[in-house]
Amino acid sequence: MVSSSEGGDPNPIRKLLGLGFWVQGFRCFPLMALNFFLKDGLNVDSSALQLLLNSSNFPMVAKPLYGIVSDAVYINGQHRIPYIAVGALLQALSWLAIAIISPSSISIFTITVYLLLSNLGASIAEVANDAIVAEVGKQPTSSSKISQPSSSGELQSYVWMASSAGGVLGNLLGGIVIDRFSPQTMFLFFCLLLALQFFITVTVLESSLNLPKSKVNAGIRKQLSQLSAALRKPEIAYSITWFAASYAIIPALTGTMFFYQTQYLKIDSSVLGLSKVFGQAAMLLWSFIYNRHLKTVPPRKLISAIQALMAVFMISDVLFVKGFYKMMGVPDAVYVVIFSGLLEVLFFFKILPFSVLMARFCPPGCEGSLMAFVMSAIALAFIVSGFLGVALASYVGVTGDQFSGFPLALLIQAMCTVLPIYWLSYVPDDLKFKSRTKKE
Repeated sequence: MVSSSEGGDPNPIRKLLGLGFWVQGFRCFPLMALNFFLKDGLNVDSSALQLLLNSSNFPMVAKPLYGIVSDAVYINGQHRIPYIAVGALLQALSWLAIAIISPSSISIFTITVYLLLSNLGASIAEVANDAIVAEVGKQPTSSSKISQPSSSGELQSYVWMASSAGGVLGNLLGGIVIDRFSPQTMFLFFCLLLALQFFITVTVLESSLNLPKSKVNAGIRKQLSQLSAALRKPEIAYSITWFAASYAIIPALTGTMFFYQTQYLKIDSSVLGLSKVFGQAAMLLWSFIYNRHLKTVPPRKLISAIQALMAVFMISDVLFVKGFYKMMGVPDAVYVVIFSGLLEVLFFFKILPFSVLMARFCPPGCEGSLMAFVMSAIALAFIVSGFLGVALASYVGVTGDQFSGFPLALLIQAMCTVLPIYWLSYVPDDLKFKSRTKKE
């Protein structure tokens, strides 16, 4: 292995994280192909599609375990780089298997198993990357006077931008090539990209990243004890509880909306690709705006505004399904590109300020396990949200070709989105105040 710092690289950690988060964002490329492959190739209906995709996310729920192992178990004196490499390799193998299996012999069970393996690899890599971000964010900058939350926020914004850039390119390419190449070809391309990430990662020495030193033999039991102690802190426990509940209480209708747009409105796949590109571009812009202007805004105020804006967009979806915008002269494709693209990413906007908040509160020595627990809670919340969405769609009578109850489902979704705002007092109000009190 060769250290990237030996080659004159002044900032290897940004390149490593930039690549990792960029590939993470680019995962939308094979996932777009997967949606059409399941709908058109395996004739999966909207509810089954949402159940399958949500069930395949269960490895994300075990992120705290991966974080504890990453914090406590070193491989050749390293405890971040090897896990990123293993995660990339597992993903590459799973997408390769999906790509080379004959479409006539593949089953829903088989593809679910490979998606579980892929998400396991993605979870392991994400935990290691998130831990590096948390560790670096807690280090003093070149000037000890500089506010720590500020430096953490800058790195969080950087990796957010890298992930958004990967999402923009992945969705743009996906929308262009989905009608020109088979889904298996797109799966294979992503497999090759993951293989490239694997080989680049294993050439980096963790010592070149200048991460904070910690005890190599800390042990899993000690990591569990540290994580338990961190979760007993009110500012951490209450924040995570509210944040996860704010997602779980909203019934997700993504599968239903996908079928409504493609089956009922006959929206072209390229338009859906442009919609996702628009959303990812909005995420990229959001990271710039947050880093430049919003880092000092109290998290509670910022998250509340985002939550309320989500509800407004869902009400807008009700009008869209009712045909209001079409009567006003707005084409369906234009609405899908702009409003549907924005609503899809609005769910993730509040993760950026919340991640900065958690990185600041994260005790030394358990960065990987605590940040993994946060992402695990979010993943579990999304799974619960997906199952609630399937139940809601069934309750109002929405199927793959019957959408008369869809406006009611969207209205209920909007009402559920507003409810968490009333519990927002669980989220600390002022990050700078918390920082000052800890220093004192």
